[in-house]
Amino acid sequence: MVARVVLALIGLWIAACLVLFTWSPWESRAPARADVVVVLSGGLNSRLDPALALMRRDVAPTLAISGAFHGTNWKKARKLCRGAYGPLRYRVLCFEPRPFSTQGEARAIERLAREHRWTRVVVVTSTFHVTRAHLLVRRCYDGAVWMVGTHTPWWKFPADWVGETAKLATQLTYQRGC
Repeated sequence: MVARVVLALIGLWIAACLVLFTWSPWESRAPARADVVVVLSGGLNSRLDPALALMRRDVAPTLAISGAFHGTNWKKARKLCRGAYGPLRYRVLCFEPRPFSTQGEARAIERLAREHRWTRVVVVTSTFHVTRAHLLVRRCYDGAVWMVGTHTPWWKFPADWVGETAKLATQLTYQRGC
């Protein structure tokens, strides 16, 4: 009996993870035009290239990169922030969220949107992160938001799901504000 209940709970958790972290209802395609494309840190290496593809399509005049100088693995982002790629067709704005978390990034998006009068924001993050990032950005920012998810290898799903489940539970219960 206990084994069946445990298996049922695991099955429900897997189904919820598939909906929330693999096929998030908040994931969308970028619009034809926006004010900014924001790349959230974390898996920045896998998130930056899809954001740059949006910039090559002229989706927005500004690319905002979060936390490029926080770690040592984001060489391409740091080069963009330093202007090492020469003149670009778009502006690069780099920011350090405080605190260094998705919640800090959501607060920074709201602050930057107010400062730069952005009303249409595209947020690029990993697919498993779309649901929670959308929740946090919507708590802080009331303009139009599109969430673009980037590919995560299937073998990383279990670890991503466990981490996001705990973080989402925290955001839904304990940390409910912007």
